[in-house]
Amino acid sequence: MEAAVAAAFREEWGQVVATLIRVTGDWDLAEECAQDAFAQALDRWRRDGVPRRPGAWLTTTARNRALDVLRREAVGAQKLREAAVLARDEGPYDPDDEDDSGVRDDRLRLIFTCCHPALPIEARVALTLRTLAGLTTPEIARAFLVPEATMAQRLVRAKRKIRNAGIPYRVPPAHLLPERTTGVLGVVYLLFNEGYAATSGADLVRTNLCAEAIRLARVLARLMPDEPEVLGLLALLVLHDARRDTRVDAAGELVTLEDQDRTAWDRAAIDEGAALLETALRRGRVGPYQIQAAIAACHTTAATAEETDWADIAALYGELARFVPSAVVRLNRAVAVGMSEGEEAGLALVEELEQEGDLSGYHLLPATRADLLRRMGRAHEAAEGYARALELVENDAERRFLEKRLAECRSA
Repeated sequence: MEAAVAAAFREEWGQVVATLIRVTGDWDLAEECAQDAFAQALDRWRRDGVPRRPGAWLTTTARNRALDVLRREAVGAQKLREAAVLARDEGPYDPDDEDDSGVRDDRLRLIFTCCHPALPIEARVALTLRTLAGLTTPEIARAFLVPEATMAQRLVRAKRKIRNAGIPYRVPPAHLLPERTTGVLGVVYLLFNEGYAATSGADLVRTNLCAEAIRLARVLARLMPDEPEVLGLLALLVLHDARRDTRVDAAGELVTLEDQDRTAWDRAAIDEGAALLETALRRGRVGPYQIQAAIAACHTTAATAEETDWADIAALYGELARFVPSAVVRLNRAVAVGMSEGEEAGLALVEELEQEGDLSGYHLLPATRADLLRRMGRAHEAAEGYARALELVENDAERRFLEKRLAECRSA
């Protein structure tokens, strides 16, 4: 039963919370009542069986809980009105419901609310990952490489800002879309990333988050068909998702890109991603998502790992660094340089990043150093890097992979 509730959480959390926020306007109440509904599910489903529509059951249970809370707290006219609105909202989320924005999607409304320009960009992304994806504060903190306490403060401040500023829960009209685009795309991108390479937990891939991110990207592409970065993001996600099923083997163990079975990649998805990228590039306004999609296309169009154009990928990462001057981008470029110009060249770039210290808590920095040293035949030094990466990694599948590499280097 715990597995059924956990699956329901992965699939339904975002929808339940988004619906409750729409009908109550209270973010903390929405999360509290959603959590209570999942807790009730553990007992009720064990006794009565899993309902035919788990999402509907959870939404109704959470809404009823919210109604009870509002009635108990109805000390003024405003609370009474909120309770009355919630009581009239019979039944779970209706996919045909829409507001004056014309968009029939509570989750998309949630993203645009979180991505209001009054909020700092980091808060926009973090708040949406918390409310839409159900990520915990520690998970979000790891994704941003910041302390958990810092992230908790950001989330509290963001919710307070939305409440105090009266930010509306809707998709804005067309003329206001551009000012929200960057934040919205960032949210969808990080949502997919958490699904594609989970920061923690037993599974490397969280399929439901990948699917939700792609679904939202498709909605955005229909909403803004002439925005090249929207198309670029959709292309990027589709191209990555084409490889999803080969990233772990039947036992759930991580499979590196060079060892993946390319015949099992989704060729239809690869063709779609390439076509989307071509359409985006024809707009003549290149941005970071289009560049990342081009990098993904280099990987997915190579018939074998040996045929990968690493020099082109290194150049693309160099271009991406102009738009996104982050240490993570530079680390990815170091990998590409190591594969195209030799491990020594890549290692020199990794050592620069180590000296700067911006990625000191990021497990892929010592793991990358270790991999370059392993390829150079310096197994003893590589073992030290893998051991350091193991101290930092949170995902179980990645941990087992690093343990395997460490054992190989120590036995070499």
